[in-house]
Amino acid sequence: MAKSPPEVIPTSKAKATETEEARVAIEVRNLSVTFRNGNGGLRAIQGISFCIREREFVCVLGPSGSGKSTLLRVLAGLLTPTQGEVYFYGEPLKEPRREIGLVFQKANLMPWRTALQNIVLPLELQNVPKAEARRRAMELIELVGLHGFEDTLPRDLSGGMAQRVAIARALVHDPQVLLLDEPFGGLDALTRERMGDELLRIWQARRKTVVMVTHSIPEAIYLSDRVLVFTPRPGRLRLDLPIYLPRPRTEEIRYSPAFGELARRLRAEIG
Repeated sequence: MAKSPPEVIPTSKAKATETEEARVAIEVRNLSVTFRNGNGGLRAIQGISFCIREREFVCVLGPSGSGKSTLLRVLAGLLTPTQGEVYFYGEPLKEPRREIGLVFQKANLMPWRTALQNIVLPLELQNVPKAEARRRAMELIELVGLHGFEDTLPRDLSGGMAQRVAIARALVHDPQVLLLDEPFGGLDALTRERMGDELLRIWQARRKTVVMVTHSIPEAIYLSDRVLVFTPRPGRLRLDLPIYLPRPRTEEIRYSPAFGELARRLRAEIG
């Protein structure tokens, strides 16, 4: 007898926050993705529904192979779902949109272009005048903490600095939504924590809607307003957990009882 889909645990009934009153930026309705193969198809995601509101920071957690990166590709308009719909501010999302930026685990910088030249690339493709493109890129250079490295080639940047360039490149055309696919997964633990702090600083400055895939429970709690937990493949939504920790977040909050309780709950759900 086939197992029924796991029950989605309801979110807390705590007092509504500012993000809960904001407009819906992304709505996912009954989303399923199956990849064709010789065995009848590989189901990556099955029957997922949720909303993300404007300016929310949402992390997606789950075991490897649970469809987290597949979800981001759908939200970026790069992959057409097998079933279901995605809406971007109420409009069906059928293809990539300029209003949605995407950062991968690897920075994927062009090795022959400097940090500044990598950041201005999206504006060059949009035929933005050179002076305007440089001005906007230099603003991002300052925001992500790369002042003095604008003329540096990728081979001379650390992993964390390369990811700063990738984040700046994704923000330079001022998208409404930023999608992050395990952006700090290749960094050492200390650099990863520092990059988390930097990401929060950048988010606080620009207040974009952010959806970030991560395998780190502490990282998800520290960064997000909500955490979505996926089951093993095919990925289903097991838990939608609000993170009611005060902002701005500081290092001390990692050692609070509330943080520990959230971590215990998420570990129990992931298994």
